[in-house]
Amino acid sequence: MINRIDTLDWIEPLNRFAGSNKFDLKVLYLTALLFLLLANHSFLHAKEMRLPQPVANNAVALQTINDQPIGFSFNGLASGKTFRDVHAKAYSINLVNGETRELAGLPDGKGRLASIAVSIKNKIYVIGGYTVAADHSEVSTPEIYQYDPLQNSYSLLTKMPIPVDDTVALVYQDRYLYLISGWHDTGNIADVQVFDVQTGKWFAATPFPGASVFGHAGGLVGNQFVIADGVKVLKVTDGKRTYGPSEENWHGLIDPKDPSKIAWTKIAKHPFKPLYRMAATGVDELQKIVFAAGSDNPYNYNGIGYDKVPSSASNQLFSYDLVKKAWSVHPPLTDASMDHRGLLLTEERMFIIGGMGDNQQVTANVQAIPLSNLLKNKEK
Repeated sequence: MINRIDTLDWIEPLNRFAGSNKFDLKVLYLTALLFLLLANHSFLHAKEMRLPQPVANNAVALQTINDQPIGFSFNGLASGKTFRDVHAKAYSINLVNGETRELAGLPDGKGRLASIAVSIKNKIYVIGGYTVAADHSEVSTPEIYQYDPLQNSYSLLTKMPIPVDDTVALVYQDRYLYLISGWHDTGNIADVQVFDVQTGKWFAATPFPGASVFGHAGGLVGNQFVIADGVKVLKVTDGKRTYGPSEENWHGLIDPKDPSKIAWTKIAKHPFKPLYRMAATGVDELQKIVFAAGSDNPYNYNGIGYDKVPSSASNQLFSYDLVKKAWSVHPPLTDASMDHRGLLLTEERMFIIGGMGDNQQVTANVQAIPLSNLLKNKEK
């Protein structure tokens, strides 16, 4: 906002100018005020928002606190990109003014990659992930922590029946938490695990019908969701896995009368190569599932592809229209990025928090994407 004293300081010069040049004071004053407002607005929106530290592969969630949209980041990978840089730190950022805070980390202190976070009512659920040892062995973690943003504290809510990481987490009716496919210790699973926050009970839903994947992405609107891409295991030879991208895209319809039943339909492939670790969300008002960024070369946690080629980040933004049952391609992102675990949605914008940018560099950048971009299509 413009400081009132600074604004009043304009009046006397304007009076003198108006008197000597016979201009309408009101017009001149309003013109100057408009100029200041526009300049101030441009400054605020040009201001680059950043986390306190660079982090990739971080779990992200959104809460509205005191009418302000606050983004949260949990766990992830710091700039060094070795097993020593896997951490359990947490941050918050005000998505209006860019103010940041370092928060309490996970209570067990274990650094995790590929965890995921969701908001249900006024709490955040930090789900799973995997730890990385000095010998590079990886173990999927079973814990789901409930984080209270007002108290800056955690409680252990439950443990997954099958510990899973690099999964897709969706929330239905602000009650049911769906974990769809993902990686468990030594391989992908097709299971859809559902936690009922109201009763504290787990149950199994209709399994994922495609190739089991990890690093896939998805979003939900109402009782419909879309799951896209990810990585499947092509084969195992002498105990060594060969990975490859999955081109499958699936639509899921949750039965309103029985949340354990999902009607799965394979849909047309989106217009790009399969992408790994995209950011995604559902936009209710537009009846769209939105996908952004990622990489078309699946990689290990350091950003180097399983094929030993350094992976490149994508700037693609596209969506699946649940009404038209068709894909749309939108204007590209300002900054290419990859290694994401979610896309945060406010009333006017979507946000990508952290990740890897050019040359697999871990970033603290917070990229804002106007929702209006979803109303613009570009040639495929």
